[in-house]
This record gives sequence, C-alpha cells and structure tokens, in this order.
Amino acid sequence: MPTPLSTTELDGLELVSRGKVRDIYKVGDDLLMVATDRLSAYDQVLSPPIPDKGRVLTALSLYWFEQLEPLVPNHLITADVDAMPAEVRAHADVLRGRSMLVKRLQMLPIECVARGYLVGSGWKDYLATGAVCGHTLPEGLPLSVKLDPPLYTPATKAEVGEHDENIDMARTIEMMGEEKARLAERITLEVYGRAREIAAERGVVIADTKFEFGYDTEGVLTLGDEVLTPDSSRFWDASKYVEGQNQESFDKQMVRDWLDTQGWDHTPPAPMIAPEIVEKTTATYREIYRRITGTELA
Repeated sequence: MPTPLSTTELDGLELVSRGKVRDIYKVGDDLLMVATDRLSAYDQVLSPPIPDKGRVLTALSLYWFEQLEPLVPNHLITADVDAMPAEVRAHADVLRGRSMLVKRLQMLPIECVARGYLVGSGWKDYLATGAVCGHTLPEGLPLSVKLDPPLYTPATKAEVGEHDENIDMARTIEMMGEEKARLAERITLEVYGRAREIAAERGVVIADTKFEFGYDTEGVLTLGDEVLTPDSSRFWDASKYVEGQNQESFDKQMVRDWLDTQGWDHTPPAPMIAPEIVEKTTATYREIYRRITGTELA
C-alpha cells in the first residue's frame, strides 16, 4: 500500500489555505489544489490518513470535469504537473496524481446540493419538519426513497470543525440575489441529472452530491473544487438498493459507522482509525473509481 500524504509543505509556494482535505497554494493569478489523504468525519480531521484517497479524488474529478463540460465550464487549467510552472514542477514527486492547477474563481457563498434520495441530513430534516430546505414532502416517506424530481437543497459553508447548515431558496436569495440563486439551482440539477445518468449506466446510484460554483473573470458561472467524488457524494450499488433502509455506500460511511461503535462523543480528539478500517476505506475509494470510469486507478 502506498505511503499516505497527510500534509504538504511546498517551498517556494505561498499556502493560501489548508482545508479538511486540500492544501491550496497561490501560483501567479491561479491556484494549485493538492488533494491530501486526510479524511474528515463528524467535522473532525482524523488520523491516520487514507492511502490513495487524494489520488482517487483528483482522478475522479478530472473524469467528471470532462464528462460535464458540455453543460458547465470548470476551473481546471491542467493536472499535468510537467506542464505547470517551474516552482510547481520542483515538487513533482509529491504532486503527481493528486494536484490540479486551476483558475481562481469568485466562489458562491453556498454549497449547491442535489438530492435524488431521502437520506442523511435531508432525512433528519424530513423527520423533524416534513420538509427539506423549504421543499414540503408527502407524509410517510420511507428512508432512502427516490425523490423524483430531485431536490435542490443548498447549504451554508462551515469552517473546519463546524457544521454546514441546510437553507432554503429564500435564504439563498438573501445571500446572493435571485438571479444568481436561480442559476445555481438550475445548473446544479442539470449537472446532477447528467451525472446520475452516466453513473446509472455503470450500476451506480448517486444518492446525493454537493457542487461548488464560482464566477470567473468574465462573469461565467464555473464548476470548481472537486466534483462527484466519494467525499462530496453518496454512491450506492444499484443492484443492492432497497428502499426503507440505509444503503451500503462507496464513501467514508464505514469510518463513520466504526466511529459510532467507539463511544466517541464527537468532541476532539477523535479515536485513531483502526488499520483494517483504513485498508477497507482505501479499497472502497479505489472501487468506486473503477466502477465509474471502467479503469483501475494507476
């Protein structure tokens, strides 16, 4: 198993931010996004890191950027380290396979979430209020029921260690104006709809996902960050889907489930992830990449 990367220190490059998973550096007017192998759950960054995780996130994002480009432009300049500026190439051994040089965007203040199934925080909101982000739903819906049409359910962006907050369209319009709010909704559902079709052809259900959008220097709404990865999405095996129960996920859910057995109250520090869970999580991330792209992670 490859040696995992928990953090980066790239001499000669200015660190802009260090998120739950990505380290972001300034490269001229652009940004270098480096996907580490850090894993977060319950708003905490856990240890140890998960081998190959950052490479899967990067490779899947590149796959989806290409698939979705007919619907929405994206921020990618190149993922070829050898084509990046000299100060970046100096760190090629660390960056290869887990980095993207991207355009700097004026990011929207919200996460754009599409829900095709009633699960996760949407399920909790439904049980409490009968609605999800302002969408009133019929009574008596079961867990994991398919939502047709899918719902647009935006959320605020939380700092590391804080919770995202589900919001409705009225709040979204207050935050960014009606024109931009409606455009984000339309593009989110269009992109999710296309991605869901592609995944379905490969026997994968995309239960829900979150997108990050921003405006480029010409004022064009652009897809940024990562896209349709196991960190930003809930993937299920279509052949095993059963309405009314929790589904087995191709993501970090097994880590959450394991944490739930440890008696942890979600306050730092989190337990160290058991070696067998680390190994299974790596295998899960690699498997969803294989299923969606039809190729093994190089």
